[in-house]
Amino acid sequence: MSDTLRDALIDEIKDLYNAEKQLTKALPKMAKNATNEDLRAALESHLAETEGHVGRLEQVFEMLDEKVRGKQCAGMAGIIEEGNQMLQEDLEDAVLDACIIAAGQRAEHYEMAAYGTSIAWAEALGLNDVADLLRETLDEEKAADEKLSALAEGHINSEAASGAESEDDESEDSDSEDSENEEEDTPPASRQVATRRAGNGSASKSAKRSASRR
Repeated sequence: MSDTLRDALIDEIKDLYNAEKQLTKALPKMAKNATNEDLRAALESHLAETEGHVGRLEQVFEMLDEKVRGKQCAGMAGIIEEGNQMLQEDLEDAVLDACIIAAGQRAEHYEMAAYGTSIAWAEALGLNDVADLLRETLDEEKAADEKLSALAEGHINSEAASGAESEDDESEDSDSEDSENEEEDTPPASRQVATRRAGNGSASKSAKRSASRR
């Protein structure tokens, strides 16, 4: 349990350290599954940055005279698990890329919140050097998030939406063809009525002939 704000800061740094470590394992898998080249490049670039974030946090531990040690970050583990489940689904390429961006931004926003808190606490404790180091990472997290947003809003989301519209159009065309086939197989109502009338006429003539024979 954290008894002081400094203890709380150290716990937060441990949590962030573990979160960054988890991401160094998750990002390569996300990049491998991305079908858009720009998205893959962005994820690979952020992987290199994330490895740098781990190094900065190790510096922070040293500045706080603490051993380098992480604490299981359940929040990041949950975000990564959701992302892994998404990767197992059978999705169209553009939809998959859109979902990978969503998973990446969940991770980014989680880290941005944690780094923001850590910076505020470090400044309150007068640990300005620690705050400055953490701010460097926060700025990179924000830049990575903005890059993902630009990719999503630039063309990936629209491509994913176009794929859905194409499927709807194909479904409508199929329904229309089925309806036309049914109309061809079913005679018009006027023809059905005419057939029934013709049948009734024949039956009437047959009855008259039978009566005359009697």
